[in-house]
Amino acid sequence: MAKRDYYEVLGVDRSVSEADLKKSYRRLAMKYHPDRNPDSADAEVKFKEAKEAYEVLADAEKRATYDQFGHAAFEGGSAGRGGAGGFGGGAGAGGFGDIFGDMFGDIFGGGAASGGGRQRQRRGADLRYNLELTLEEAVQGTEVNITVPRMSTCSTCSGSGSKPGSSPSQCGTCHGQGQVRIQQGFFSVQQACPQCHGSGTIVTDPCGDCNGQGRIKENKKLSVKIPAGVDEGDQIRLSGEGESAGSGGVNGDLYVSVSLREHPIFTREGVDLHCNVPISYSTLALGGELEVPTLEGRAKLKIPAGTQSGKMFRLRGKGVKNVRNAGFVGDLYCEVNVETPINLTKRQKELLQELDETIKEGGSKHNPENSSWSDKIKSFFDDLVT
Repeated sequence: MAKRDYYEVLGVDRSVSEADLKKSYRRLAMKYHPDRNPDSADAEVKFKEAKEAYEVLADAEKRATYDQFGHAAFEGGSAGRGGAGGFGGGAGAGGFGDIFGDMFGDIFGGGAASGGGRQRQRRGADLRYNLELTLEEAVQGTEVNITVPRMSTCSTCSGSGSKPGSSPSQCGTCHGQGQVRIQQGFFSVQQACPQCHGSGTIVTDPCGDCNGQGRIKENKKLSVKIPAGVDEGDQIRLSGEGESAGSGGVNGDLYVSVSLREHPIFTREGVDLHCNVPISYSTLALGGELEVPTLEGRAKLKIPAGTQSGKMFRLRGKGVKNVRNAGFVGDLYCEVNVETPINLTKRQKELLQELDETIKEGGSKHNPENSSWSDKIKSFFDDLVT
């Protein structure tokens, strides 16, 4: 099935700014995150689709390439994908240059094997590890130990695939060039040797540990430093920690992709934090001081008398440190909402009724918004009658 346009996936136009792009992605990521939709295969697909689109469009160079060439620019080798909190493997990193270079190189004898039969250095697959963090870990930074299953160079044969003491033989089909030339009509097509698959050598006495593959499966333990301020969808690249390409090649990279667990108190929007604070009717009416939580501890919030439910209070510098600018810290927004008392005693009900009657006697003096609302309703019905 053809992929949807990345801009369409994120619900933005092609001129979208970096900030709006990230905002749109964050909204979709929170909506379709597997932790919030554990039994929805459709949500998982949409989450991965949005993540893939953001990873391309958030990178200026990749975005320019995508705008020019579309999806074809990345079909040659993007980082492998794993599930939430999981792990996956994929093709080695390559872009539109690999696609068109290989295509025209095969037809006209250039590209990977041009320049007297020189072979392009092989590269192992990039890998992705999805790491779930608490909000506190993401905000403050941490160091975590992870175990990554991957294909690594066989230590017994050093990646050659041959038994110690022996070495691979030159391929008789391509004579060590790794490429063969085939005449197709008017064109001379050069392609990877079907016998040695482009390596130029054949393993005749295979290593007993890797069965001649030059690579073995291992669970690599790594320590990953998480910088303070990382957010949902951010990636940490560990160069050379991907899969081995075997002898003569270079390792791919490992991309640690961050996802955040839902927090019981705070929600995060970029570098800002938000929380909902229940408050008593009397505190809103009379004013007072309220203790609120922050990620650094407790803070005091002054409530002016007559504060309305839904009022937002801002605590500067109590948010999240910007991961790309350590000198900038976001804010904490506390929304106070009145909590209606329940299970009232007879005496409490009497007191509330008495209070309500005295407030009504004061009219707009005590309830300006209610009086205005009543006037609007009266005007509305008067208009209906006329």
